[in-house]
Amino acid sequence: MSKKIYPIGIQNFEKIRRDGYFYVDKTALVYRLAKSGSYYFLSRPRRFGKSLLLSTLEAYFEGKKELFAGLAIEQLEKDWGRYPILHLDLNARQYENIGSLLEELNKYLEIWEQAYDSPFGDRKPEERFFQVIRRAYEKTGQRVVILIDEYDKPLLQAIGKPELQEAYRSLLKAFYGVMKSADGFIRFAMLTGVTKFSKVSVFSDLNNLKDISMHREFVEVCGITENELHENLEPELHELSDFMNMDYSNVCQEMKQRYDGYHFAADTEGLYNPFSLLNTFDAKQFGNYWFATGTPSYLVELLKRNHYDLDRLAHEETDAETLDGVDSVDSDPIPVIYQSGYLTIKGYDAEFGMYRLGFPNLEVEEGFVKYLLPYYANVSASKTPFEISRFIREIRSGDYDAFFRRLQSFFADTPYETITGLKPERDTELHYQNVLFIVFRLIGLYTKVEYHTNRGRIDLVLQTDRYIYVMEFKLNGTAEEALQQINEKQYALPFVADGRKIVKIGVNFSSGTRNIERWVVES
Repeated sequence: MSKKIYPIGIQNFEKIRRDGYFYVDKTALVYRLAKSGSYYFLSRPRRFGKSLLLSTLEAYFEGKKELFAGLAIEQLEKDWGRYPILHLDLNARQYENIGSLLEELNKYLEIWEQAYDSPFGDRKPEERFFQVIRRAYEKTGQRVVILIDEYDKPLLQAIGKPELQEAYRSLLKAFYGVMKSADGFIRFAMLTGVTKFSKVSVFSDLNNLKDISMHREFVEVCGITENELHENLEPELHELSDFMNMDYSNVCQEMKQRYDGYHFAADTEGLYNPFSLLNTFDAKQFGNYWFATGTPSYLVELLKRNHYDLDRLAHEETDAETLDGVDSVDSDPIPVIYQSGYLTIKGYDAEFGMYRLGFPNLEVEEGFVKYLLPYYANVSASKTPFEISRFIREIRSGDYDAFFRRLQSFFADTPYETITGLKPERDTELHYQNVLFIVFRLIGLYTKVEYHTNRGRIDLVLQTDRYIYVMEFKLNGTAEEALQQINEKQYALPFVADGRKIVKIGVNFSSGTRNIERWVVES
């Protein structure tokens, strides 16, 4: 039996090392960061190891050599030093107003002012910060290390509240901007967060930060690679295989499908989500561990506010400038969704500088699409798994009438006020396409689905063990026209020799009733 103790929810490097918790050695990259630059920014999804990285840097700059015994940095660093550390963590608070942000900053400023005898507590936060940096340098004779964790938490919580977000942005811009004017007193600084608020944000003054979020050199600084998984957890993989009564190769494949697949630069090795990976070994069962820690509702609000076609989530394309920073969440939700970890880089076209995005893995796809359903259809979050399972059973058994009646109920009594702002016919078309995308994407987790959209119509091929369904959906046409198109375009022809029963279904959606009006079937 493995004797590893997994650091579930533990982000303090010193505690991990002193108490014997499992640790994947990232210290060679920590050393490279410390020696190759002074100011860094790193964007990574939540629960991806950002806090542990900063804690590791803190222990390194405090000169705690004993904590690094047996790690890569022990052989690299020959001159351990001790520096004053200012570590600000904005993660553990709900920011309802500007007062709550001021209180949080004041909490840290008071601790630092007491530690370094800074008598400027009556000044503005940014002035106090500058004086603390200066006093720490003068008192210790060493330049200061500044570590800021989840710098963007207040800004993310204010999405959809432009006045509050502007107040947070103004305060934090001045506060973080101090680091540029205090450059002579600073040895090293690193900010981490989920998103990068760029041109109209806190970074416009702090332009000396090196953004390593998409740098190949540091792409593995958070997360776990395939090699690291097998080098550090090979016996545990075999234990998991025995415990779950699964072949070793199937366990590895399941791990990869569920938790691997994050890419933060083009043409790089995929990364496993460390939180889900370690929880799987600890609990000895697969689960949606990362997703269960909470999906911010602001992501759905962004999609709805921007009238986003959800079908694009599966094959979104954008450029590096868009991915690099969030200028205005009201104009494009994709940078926030990408930086939050719900989409990742799937391919890169070097000629045009375009990135192809998609869901990183099964955990994210299943969790996110299930999370979306109650926001778009007449079904509660608690009933979503139950309803999807009934869809699956009906389609597998050939009961397509029950399937479409259930689909009708998903459109009934939908709160359409959540999708207003476009022309009514466009609202209806986008809404029915989004609901169908969610339903068929979830069904596709259990069956084989090919799904294509075009303006005013959708064609779909859905395959189970016994049936192949070829469907055509039309908006404001007729079900007969949809079925005629299946036959004229010979959509079923590739499956004639398959052996399974082919069921052709034409479906019409009415913008008047905002629901499926009729379906006709030909077997």
